[in-house]
Amino acid sequence: MQHVVLFLLGAHLVSARKHSLRYFYTAVSGVNDFPEFTSVGLLNDEQFMYFDSKTKEAVPKTEWMRQNEGADYWDRQTQTCIGNHQVYKNNIWILKERFNQTTGVHTFQVMYGCDWDDQTGVTNGFQQDGYDGEDFLSLVLKEMRYITPVPQGIPTIHKWNYDRGFIERDKHYFNTMCIEWLKKYVQYGKSSLKKTVSPQVSLLQRSSSSPVKCHATGFYPKEVTISWMKNDQDHDKNVDFGELLPNEDGSFQKTSTIRVTPEEWKNNKFSCVVEHQGETIRVNEIRTNSGDSLPIGIIIGVVVAVLLLFVIGVAGFMVYQKKKGFKPVNAPDDGSIHSVRSVHSRDSSDSVHSEHSDDSLIKT
Repeated sequence: MQHVVLFLLGAHLVSARKHSLRYFYTAVSGVNDFPEFTSVGLLNDEQFMYFDSKTKEAVPKTEWMRQNEGADYWDRQTQTCIGNHQVYKNNIWILKERFNQTTGVHTFQVMYGCDWDDQTGVTNGFQQDGYDGEDFLSLVLKEMRYITPVPQGIPTIHKWNYDRGFIERDKHYFNTMCIEWLKKYVQYGKSSLKKTVSPQVSLLQRSSSSPVKCHATGFYPKEVTISWMKNDQDHDKNVDFGELLPNEDGSFQKTSTIRVTPEEWKNNKFSCVVEHQGETIRVNEIRTNSGDSLPIGIIIGVVVAVLLLFVIGVAGFMVYQKKKGFKPVNAPDDGSIHSVRSVHSRDSSDSVHSEHSDDSLIKT
């Protein structure tokens, strides 16, 4: 029988925490049977809205959004995203010219949003744009200016940074409006966001000579620590850690793998220790799988993770081979959809400003 030891080290419900609101926009050209434009909204890494240019409809992805926002809200989201689609198509066309490209698969992506610590009150915001999997421009919020690592981005940041009216609107958005919408969404989903679900932990091995995988799944929130012990001592030799992956039900899973010989495992006492929300779970008995199969929970989680990354464009059609997503530049996220803009101009003729809601704009 599998031996599991539980240590209750603190309260299960953690109410004070850091909250994030993020939006991912992805435009793709040169790919058949793939939406030219997708938009995904995440609250605390939970997807709550989705739009793509094939369905042409913004839809809620959580029950708390369905219950708190009605048809008018989703109609506005849909119209905004349809406008964003056209601007993003234009952006790719402009960037292909700047990079002297005529054919091939190309992507233009934006991630923006804000963070709020409900204990300290500290907030922050960011925006980062990418083209073909490489950084194109980013926002330095404290200085309220855009920067670029590539010469092709210089015309864009010059136009944006010298348009003080637009910079002031961005400043208001990231410092005020995004935070207001983040707090509103947190209030909508407070019962879901504050829940705590303990992980299910298993030690898995395909054969006696294969690495041993510690698999923790079904837990919420996402913060978890996995470590190994050998004869009751901390052990980190030949240990690899997997990425955090989402499950279909909104929970998370994570793995850690240790490589040991059958003799070493037999002659020593190895344990996997999983810590989550003040609870510690220790597992030391292996569950051996026949053949090369994996538990269905791992398979489903990986599929869901790949689909989510595919949708938000971080995997984007395999263009992010060097990177696995955008990373904020000296700032976490801020959030609510903001004004769409063209990469080559800030004039009204080639940028679109649409309402996200009665008092918030969508930003692309």
